[in-house]
Amino acid sequence: MAKKTTNQKEPVKLREKKLSNGNISLFLDIYRNGKRHKEYLKLYLINATTPFEREQNRQTLATAQAIKSKRLIELQNGEYSFTRQFNENTPFLEYYRKMVEERRNNPDSKGNWGNWRSCLRYLEIYCDEKTTFKDVTPEFVLGFKEFLNNVEKDTHKRTGPRRERDTFQGLSQNSKVSYFNKLRACINHAYDERIIPYNPLRGIEGFKEAEVKRDYLTLEEIRKLAATPCRYPVLKRTFLFSCLTGLRKSDILKLTWGEVQKFGDYMRIVFKQKKTGGQEYLDITPQAEKYLGERGNPDDYVFTGFSYGSWTSLELQRWSMEAGINKRLTFHCGRHTFAVLMLYLGADIYTLSKLLGHKELATTQIYAKVLDKSKQNAVSLIPEI
Repeated sequence: MAKKTTNQKEPVKLREKKLSNGNISLFLDIYRNGKRHKEYLKLYLINATTPFEREQNRQTLATAQAIKSKRLIELQNGEYSFTRQFNENTPFLEYYRKMVEERRNNPDSKGNWGNWRSCLRYLEIYCDEKTTFKDVTPEFVLGFKEFLNNVEKDTHKRTGPRRERDTFQGLSQNSKVSYFNKLRACINHAYDERIIPYNPLRGIEGFKEAEVKRDYLTLEEIRKLAATPCRYPVLKRTFLFSCLTGLRKSDILKLTWGEVQKFGDYMRIVFKQKKTGGQEYLDITPQAEKYLGERGNPDDYVFTGFSYGSWTSLELQRWSMEAGINKRLTFHCGRHTFAVLMLYLGADIYTLSKLLGHKELATTQIYAKVLDKSKQNAVSLIPEI
């Protein structure tokens, strides 16, 4: 007797619907307990004619398949309901303010809290208290991007009317990058918390960071600074330590003796980056170790008495002038100095990336562009004329 087979209906199917503009809308057909439900994903395939567009379609399909897999798991676990509701009526500004306060009260993100708060001031101009996540559409996101392109810097601080002699000053490119990324983080968080059923950021690119000049010191200039007295010895120790290790000012400020450990022949700093939260293991040279000073208790700060403010910037400039260096010293400059020095002395870009604690190699490659020995070698080929 032939074995009888039964066809079990697939509970979740990915389907396509052709639109009048030629694009294809993707949606899910979901079957549960004999009932059918359509879930439109707000994902669209376009008529691709270029490699970029074909790749865009591939990523869109991958996203749709991922959502389909998620719905299957929800059905199997009994978590999916046709009547489930998203909280799209959640007030947008209220939700964003909550995220700002969370960063204000978190010691690890206080450095970034100011940027979140600044972005809030512009969002309060762009939308109002009645705005809910139902209003946060792709058009809303693109509108905010356009708003950042045209808004006046610090416009929220202006109390009176603009005078004719006042010159318009827009936001810097990197401010636009920062503020748009804050909106992105807020929307992504809302999507993860199931406030919204789809992510309106899909397919929308942010701003590209502007290239900025990276000041750094040469080896000879570092030697000049080391030989020149500074009014505040702890500032001198701290800055030279930055030049020799590439540590950020924020990580130097919170460095404790418990994070400074002996590892073989080297002293090693085991710490968590304040900016990225990444766990780092940084071996330092005996020369850098000298600037640590006398060891204290594990919970004691290494650079006791060091703080950062306007006085620090003034003293760094005074110190550099006395050393005969006509460059603006900052702790960013110290970190850049370490990076360029490593490349100049032959360190490879991948190792430098690990030393700096970069998550992306592309971030480190900026320093290779600064040095670019291949260009120096090329121009050195020009003969005497």
